[in-house]
Amino acid sequence: MKILITGANGQLGRDCTEILSARHQLACCDVPNIDITDPDQVARVFTTCAPDVVINCAAYTAVDACETDRERCMAVNATGPELLARQCAAHGARMLQLSTDYVFDGNRPAPAFYTEADTPNPLSMYGKSKQAGDEAVQAHADNHLIIRTAWLYGIGNKNFLKTMLRLALADPGRTIRVVNDQHGSLTWSWRLARQIERLLDSDLRGIVHATAEGHSTWYEGARCFLDAMGVPYAMEPCTTADYPTPAHRPANSILENCRLKEAGINCMADWRDDVRLFAERHRDRLLAEARG
Repeated sequence: MKILITGANGQLGRDCTEILSARHQLACCDVPNIDITDPDQVARVFTTCAPDVVINCAAYTAVDACETDRERCMAVNATGPELLARQCAAHGARMLQLSTDYVFDGNRPAPAFYTEADTPNPLSMYGKSKQAGDEAVQAHADNHLIIRTAWLYGIGNKNFLKTMLRLALADPGRTIRVVNDQHGSLTWSWRLARQIERLLDSDLRGIVHATAEGHSTWYEGARCFLDAMGVPYAMEPCTTADYPTPAHRPANSILENCRLKEAGINCMADWRDDVRLFAERHRDRLLAEARG
């Protein structure tokens, strides 16, 4: 099938491009080739590509910056998906919209989890903008699938695990303080792209959750990764209050992949196994990038 991937230069977009290119005809675009907040540009790419499916990986993901850059945040995360959804409806295309754990307030005590049936209550501007985008997709594209994920990492672009490695290598004697009271599931973008491949062969519509199995805190996840990388480090846990940020971050981001399991197509792995496999597969590149 013909698939349009927006946000193709991002972490997930790159993995989707790599995995889906073997079986599908892809049109991959990102800024500056397309601005999904521009109606004319969005309409033009549909006319040119005539996609059967659109996978929208484009997003404004600088969570703290969203608190002040609100207009751009809403444009990219809400208006952009609406424009894509309208074009999908007009051209008879299926739309896959990537969403986030930030649509929930995170007030549920861990290890309780959130399912697709739970009511969103975003507290940050980022979460509100993503929820607005999800609602726009639901309103304007009947054939849609909203994929909520969380705590993404991968070989492309910046992410939490890469930051931990860079800090550890820069000064092995320095004690890194990492938040230990936020809970979620570190999710490998490559694994998520594999899950998206499975979803393309399904007829699921609505909302699905797609995160790694199991859960940890940021502190536990960082230790698992650095141990897998085999680098020396010193680390101690801290609380969210010890590390204040402009944006509210959910204390509980644990999502359960209920609908994937009900459909028999869940291919998400345990977070520890994927972190270790990620480290094994990309060790040399990760080390060279962190040292550079």
